[in-house]
This record gives sequence, C-alpha cells and structure tokens, in this order.
Amino acid sequence: MTYAWPNGMQCAAALSFDVDGEAGILALDPKYAQRLSALSWARYGPKVGVPRILDMLSKKNVKASFFIPGYTAELYPDLIARIHNEGHEVGIHGYIHKKPSDLSEIEEEAALVKTSQILKGITGEKPTGYRSPWWDMKVSTPALLARHGISYDSSLMDDDAPYTISTASGELVELPLHWTNDDWEQFAFTVDPPTGSGVIETCAKAFQLWKEEFEGLYHYGRAFILTMHPEVIGRPARLMMLERLIDHMQSFEGVWLTTCKDIANHHAKTQQVETASIASTSMTSTSIT
Repeated sequence: MTYAWPNGMQCAAALSFDVDGEAGILALDPKYAQRLSALSWARYGPKVGVPRILDMLSKKNVKASFFIPGYTAELYPDLIARIHNEGHEVGIHGYIHKKPSDLSEIEEEAALVKTSQILKGITGEKPTGYRSPWWDMKVSTPALLARHGISYDSSLMDDDAPYTISTASGELVELPLHWTNDDWEQFAFTVDPPTGSGVIETCAKAFQLWKEEFEGLYHYGRAFILTMHPEVIGRPARLMMLERLIDHMQSFEGVWLTTCKDIANHHAKTQQVETASIASTSMTSTSIT
C-alpha cells in the first residue's frame, strides 16, 4: 500500500536523535550519579555527539528531529538552544528517561508537563512531538498526550506510514518506527550499566542494513524513520557512515527528507486513512479512550 506524500514524492524519511545524555543511565539507578566512568559514556552524546551531528547536518543542509529528556535540557540548555536555533525540531522524550509503564499516571503526566515547560523555556516554543523513553507506551498514554496538546507520537511499531489514533482527548498522529532502524541495536555497548545490544557492529553492517530498509520503504512508498542516540551515532566513523547514508537517500528521486513534525503535520492536514491495529483484544483499531 502506497501513501500520498506531498508534491508527488515517493517516500518520506526523517533522521531523529534521542538525546538521552545522563538521563538514560540515571533512570536505571540513581547510584550511577557516583560512577564517573558510566557518566562519561553518557556525556559523550551532548558533549561531543550532538555538536558533531549538528555540524554534519548543516553541511548536508538537512533538518532533523531531536527528542530530549527534560533532565538533559536542564543540564545543557545552550545545546538545546543551538539545536532549535539551527532550525531543527525539539521534541519531548520524558523527563529522566523512565519507562511510562514504571510510572503512575500522575507521575507520567508530571514528567510530560515539566519537560514541555523546560523545553519551551529554552526555545520559546511549546513542543508538539513526543517519543516515549524506551518506546514504552501505556494504553492511556495517547489520551494523555492529546490532552496536553501534543500533536504526534513516534513510539509504536504496528505500521510503516503515519496513521491517526483517536482518543477521548482528541486525535494524535502516530509515526511508527522499528528496532531495525535504531543505532542502539547495532552499536550500544556498556559494561556497567549493561545496556544495549551487547555487541559493537561495524559501520559497514549498519549501513547495509539501513540502506536495504530505506530502499524497501522507498519501493512501497512508506516512511523511513531512523532513530539514533548521539552517544552512539556520534562516534566519528559512525557519523561518516550516516553521512554516506544521507547521500544514498538523496540519490533517489522523490525522497522527502524532513523532520518528524513535518511528516506528522502532513498527515494531520490530509487525514489519510491507514489501517492501524493498536490492541485488538480490548479496543477498536484506531480508538483509545
């Protein structure tokens, strides 16, 4: 099934970066606040990875989406301001990168509101995009997001083109993704905390994997949404690989390489009908109350 992209484009593609920073490991256990080596692995993302990514994106004249925990924004406000000032999207990624399923509904709402206020205070704009930490969404999360004016989410995996989720609080656009198109499964390795894939793949393998996925989604006219983490993809050779991937995508005719926000806005404007199965056991396919 093809999807009607603007101006007759064949497919959409978005580069997205989850700027976890220290929030990623502190969410696992506060004890890591005293583990300098573990913190240094996490700090590489905002300290080195993001500036390097921004320089590369400027060189390629490509805009991207950055999903940021509120805690990370508090630690690196100047970096978040730079991301925004260079024309990239700034979205919400929890506060301390806690899984919503580990939070009460009150705690989840507080994290959402707090991070939205922090990011607006830095950029001057209220964020409209959300990506759940660990891509972990509760059945109640879409209605919570809609209630607080979030226009789209990018955390689910039941399609490869945008669709609409109807909730009691309003509609929410979903931009689905998949573990295949995530750098964490290819490169993330830490001894303590033991997170990630547990292996470190070559750039050649990741490039081949993402190249094939892009070509498949291009063939079917869908959306290629790549999820990356600056502490992972920001390593020199990996960022060079990403630059080659951008060149490969741009060599195809009719590729709309843009932000997640732009893709979501296009879907909301056109309201295309897409089949979406959220949880057939307890609710209809596109309705969450």
